Amino acid sequence: MKTSVNLLVVFFVIGSFFSACIQKQETKIEPASLVNVFVDTHNSRWFYFSSATRPFGMVNLSPDTDTKGSWRSGYLYDSKQIRCFSHIHAWQLSGVAVMPTVGEFKGNLGMDAYQSSFNHEGEIAEPGYHKVILSDYEITAELTSTARVGFHRYTYPKSNNSYIIFDTGAFLAHGPTKYSKVWKVNDTEVAGYEIMEATIRRPKATPVYFVAKLNKPIESFIGWEDSVMIDNPIDTIDGVNAGAAIKFQTTEREQVLMKVAVSYVSVEQARLNLETELAGWNFDQARKNSYDEWNKWLGKIEVEGGTHKQRVRFYTDLWHALQGRRIISDVNGKYLDMTGDTPRVKQVALDKNGKPLFPHYNFDAWWGSHWSLDILWSMAYPEVMDGFCNTMVDMYKDGGLIPRGPAGGNYTFVMIGDPSACFFATAYNKGIRNYDAETAYEGLRKNAFPEGSRDHGGYEHKIDYPDKTMVDYYLERGYVPEDVNAKGWHCGGVALTLEYAYQDWCLAQMAKNMKNEADYNMFMKRSENYKNVWNPQTGYMHPREQDGSWIGNFDPSVSKTPRGFCESNSAIYSYFVPHDIEGLAALSGGKDAFVEKLNSQFEKAQQYGFVPNKEMWVDYSNQPGTGMAHVFNKAGAPWLSQKWVRKVKEAFSDTTAYGGYNGDEDQGQMGALGVLMAIGLFEEDGGASANPSYELTSPLFDKITIHLDNKYYPGKTFIIETKNNSEQNMYIQSARLNGENWNKYWFSHKTFAKGGKLEIILGDKPNKMWGKP
Repeated sequence: MKTSVNLLVVFFVIGSFFSACIQKQETKIEPASLVNVFVDTHNSRWFYFSSATRPFGMVNLSPDTDTKGSWRSGYLYDSKQIRCFSHIHAWQLSGVAVMPTVGEFKGNLGMDAYQSSFNHEGEIAEPGYHKVILSDYEITAELTSTARVGFHRYTYPKSNNSYIIFDTGAFLAHGPTKYSKVWKVNDTEVAGYEIMEATIRRPKATPVYFVAKLNKPIESFIGWEDSVMIDNPIDTIDGVNAGAAIKFQTTEREQVLMKVAVSYVSVEQARLNLETELAGWNFDQARKNSYDEWNKWLGKIEVEGGTHKQRVRFYTDLWHALQGRRIISDVNGKYLDMTGDTPRVKQVALDKNGKPLFPHYNFDAWWGSHWSLDILWSMAYPEVMDGFCNTMVDMYKDGGLIPRGPAGGNYTFVMIGDPSACFFATAYNKGIRNYDAETAYEGLRKNAFPEGSRDHGGYEHKIDYPDKTMVDYYLERGYVPEDVNAKGWHCGGVALTLEYAYQDWCLAQMAKNMKNEADYNMFMKRSENYKNVWNPQTGYMHPREQDGSWIGNFDPSVSKTPRGFCESNSAIYSYFVPHDIEGLAALSGGKDAFVEKLNSQFEKAQQYGFVPNKEMWVDYSNQPGTGMAHVFNKAGAPWLSQKWVRKVKEAFSDTTAYGGYNGDEDQGQMGALGVLMAIGLFEEDGGASANPSYELTSPLFDKITIHLDNKYYPGKTFIIETKNNSEQNMYIQSARLNGENWNKYWFSHKTFAKGGKLEIILGDKPNKMWGKP
């Protein structure tokens, strides 16, 4: 009897164990469910908000509450009306605005007339899906997508006058539509194209083509131009300020499905995208497929522990880091090249089965990405870096320059310098090399001399300066003086000098691994040019006049961009020497004085949440300052990097619609920075070193698992585990790497790539001996 009782106890314990394991497995939270797509949407930007999109999707379908301007446009949380649902929210690109309505037709009168009120009751938005009720029409709109096809499900009321408007001539985000054309293909299909007018950033008018298919026959096709309806019957409408609509009858709660595919190449290519990616009509399955894909991408980095709010912020940041920069090639690899005088259709490289090796991408500049996307993507998404490198090499072959930030196949020359050099150096030096690396280096080297991309000021498209170019001055003097007669924006001499010097160092590191000793020595010498704008009298990077003198009325902490700088000031840019912190510290009077000065700046900035206020000592709302907290690691005070990274993360921890990034999230760059801070890994030099290594701070989570891509790295996972983690316990007391005691604040990328485990013990007091060089 006693034996039987003992067996029952054993069986009960075993059963409870397996039940707990099963329950734990069943209740595992999917990362996509933690994403809050509404974070910081009170102050949005056209490409900021996304819901019905895939990672880097060509289609990014979502409601638009505001449609004029690149800033404060797209979906703004506190807006009261939805003006349309549009399919493209990208850097300098927009297009294909549609809107379901019932009742009196107002499509020809514009969005002010046919927009609908809405509220957040019943609204659902998650990665890959959006649901919202158009109150004025009692229509429930649901949106999902594939990479290149938007999928709509509209639940209509009973009506004899139900419509879907295609407002192809509308002003959408960056500028007006130059011309559009829409035609009825058959009883369930319409097609067309729009020509986006050129902007100051995108120099050429750029087309977008579309095909729309419905699961319900079209009763009639109507159109207008300049608000005037065209007499029926028609099957085509075109012109300036033109648009079309389809009409049908609906029963109560009838669901109408519509698929809209886009292409920048042709209507035929849009149709190919549709037929390839979304042949069926199962909306719920398409939504699930999108959600599953997001889980797969977000699941590359798993976090355990921390608070629920921290996990929400983490996966929201990671979600932002995987979009914003958009695919612009079709399923067969066709893309539009706009680098020449006329548009040309080009083809990306194909594999042996005729499939594109990589997509062709649209993206804002890499300015500042050396402290965000370059690091994160090279760790967890190396294939993405390969794709962008291939795009830039293609554009060099097409137009003669490695781009700074292309839009729709156009060169845009957004921002300054040549941050592509940093991107390529990080990729190449971490072994990400599935592109023509020799050609890439050739183009990057060209950019570092006169008539390369560095000579173009911000958004300036023609080099016809009456005097020397910015790079001429840099090569002649070792710095760029003020007022160099350069066209464009962002031509401050200190900013240019510092960015050029860092980019020179990146090219040197790439040249070193390519066994190009002459270029290595040349670019390493040029990388020391930052010293030429250091003023020992003021102790800051200080702009210089044409005659070489220091400019007067100098204030390092002014909160608005002064002469000599780019979207920042001297207090920030004086630390912009990612490649030589030791050399910078020596200029500042040695490491102790350097650390004291930088720490005092953080103490002053903490009261303002590390963003500009009356003065600007530290700024985590814009790219130039986003490496400052990690400088302490290389300056001999790792505990201060641990402290201030945690403090900055706390200041940027909001997960509501009314906060989050406190500035411009910039297509995933601030999101990626948040991810890196949360997992406690960083690279002050952007990972561009010939022998890259990661610097440590204290992670927010108990366990972090980074799944490595075996096409690039031999290891399976790299795991970081912490003990005693809490809000107060922000300081590293000791560490073990792969079972061995580890007293360095860094470890090599080679170690990371092999996989392994880093164990960190945290405490509430700094251990000033750990990690100290």
